[in-house]
Parts: sequence; structure tokens; C-alpha cells
Amino acid sequence: MVRDPVGAEEDPDLQAVLDALDDPDCRAIVKQLDEPMTASELAEATDIPLSTVYRKLDLLSDASLLRELTEVRSDGHHTTRYDLDFEDVTLAVTDAREFDVTVSRPSRSAEERLADMWSEVRKQT
Repeated sequence: MVRDPVGAEEDPDLQAVLDALDDPDCRAIVKQLDEPMTASELAEATDIPLSTVYRKLDLLSDASLLRELTEVRSDGHHTTRYDLDFEDVTLAVTDAREFDVTVSRPSRSAEERLADMWSEVRKQT
């Protein structure tokens, strides 16, 4: 669901970003993410049905605008939280008169990058 953290330096697909930002539910989710939240917390905060929240999280993830964080618990029941993975989205017209999208990302500590990679490894097993 969430983009590969190793490829985080690449800009996302233009249409995916436009689709996500054009969606009112996606914008409501972005507005709520002052801190990482679970899908259930987002559904409650935005008054959007949980099944719809998951679809919108997919849209935002496909656009590389969200980051998935896995909270490992000692009881074995892990929790997934979602956080914004951008500071700015810039839409520009190139010299060839084509649209281009650039996403500036917040800087991450080595610990955060390691946690991203660990989350990705867990999904593969």
C-alpha cells in the first residue's frame, strides 16, 4: 500500500498526486494528520467510514504523500499509523510545456529511515 522507502527520493506520478489532492476525503485526512494516526482514528476524526478511509489512504500512498509506520507491540498485535510524508507539493510547467510535480519531503533521522526499512521488510515476510 505505501511506497517503497528506498525509492523515497523519486517524485511521484503526476496523475496520482492530482487524483489524491482532488479528492475531498483525502484532503480531510491530510488536514487531520498533525501527528501519526491509525485508520480508525482518522475515520473517527474525519467522520468518514473506515472502509472509505482505507481506500483514501491507498490513494494518498500511491501519490507518495503518506508514510506508514508500524508500531510494534510486545503482545504481538502491531498497529499501523499513517503520517504525512511531504512538506510541499509543487506543480510546474516545463520548457516542453508538460506538467511536472515535485514533492519536498521532511528530513528524517537515521533511526526513522531504519524504521521505514524495517516496516518494509516486515511486509515482505
